[in-house]
Amino acid sequence: MRYELTDLRLFLAIAQAKNLSTGACAVHITASSASYRLKNLEHALGTSLFVRNARGMELTPAGEAVLAHVRELFEGVERMHEDVGRFTSGLKGHVRLTANSSALNGFITPSLGRFLVLHPHVDADIEERQSETIPAAVLAREADIGIFAGETGVAGLDLHRYALDQLVIAVPPAHPLAREREIKLGAALDFEFVCMNRSSSNFLFLRDMAQKAGRQLRVRLHTHSFEAVLSLVEAGVGVALVPRSIIAIAPDARAITMLALAETWAARELNLVVRADARLPTFAKAFMQSLLDDSRVAVTREPPASE
Repeated sequence: MRYELTDLRLFLAIAQAKNLSTGACAVHITASSASYRLKNLEHALGTSLFVRNARGMELTPAGEAVLAHVRELFEGVERMHEDVGRFTSGLKGHVRLTANSSALNGFITPSLGRFLVLHPHVDADIEERQSETIPAAVLAREADIGIFAGETGVAGLDLHRYALDQLVIAVPPAHPLAREREIKLGAALDFEFVCMNRSSSNFLFLRDMAQKAGRQLRVRLHTHSFEAVLSLVEAGVGVALVPRSIIAIAPDARAITMLALAETWAARELNLVVRADARLPTFAKAFMQSLLDDSRVAVTREPPASE
């Protein structure tokens, strides 16, 4: 049974991308070389690891089993590099984080930027997902750290309260709803929305809440960022569901009115999770702590001052 670490890195890249060419590109080899290496790995293991279908490269049951071991193997490799790195100065390594769009755009990105500037030898992979999928992804070693909204029933995780946020409806000042202080989602659904892209967790959440309310979400357009969403709301194109934290960090004062939502789900408690059995390397622990200690994030966890 002979195969190389590069073969396992390729296998992992293909499993994540569900595409051979994309996986090959991720490990900097040609598609033909990737195909040869994958066949060699499957021959060495004595079983097929993927099946090809309309969705791309899907793991076989044997492939799923190999994936769990490969992820654990590369965690060990990362820890080995860190142990050796202690003989040199500074933090070194690669950390993987997955989070919902609100957490990414409203809180994480500024913290991440400062951390990476301070630690130039640490790299990061950041992935956006829907909140309900994040705990299971962390447990499956698809990410080192996860940040999501709400609660989870997934066992085997250490949970840390990360931030408190509020979903609001953003409208132009002259909008018919602008005079209201608080509305139900149904009132906003009478109007056309400006939304994040179709794969964004923010849009998918809004779509799901509209469906639960028995209403049709009328999307005038999808756009690429919350900044673009707010700009289009300001221009009068439509209304939007956005986190209050996004408006707070807008680059300039926009002519936008924020309406509170009289919905229990509008209050968003963001939680940070890692595996309970994770032996996070020092750089990953430092990154996690920098997220929790960011003063702009930490202040949201404090109770409001009594009047």
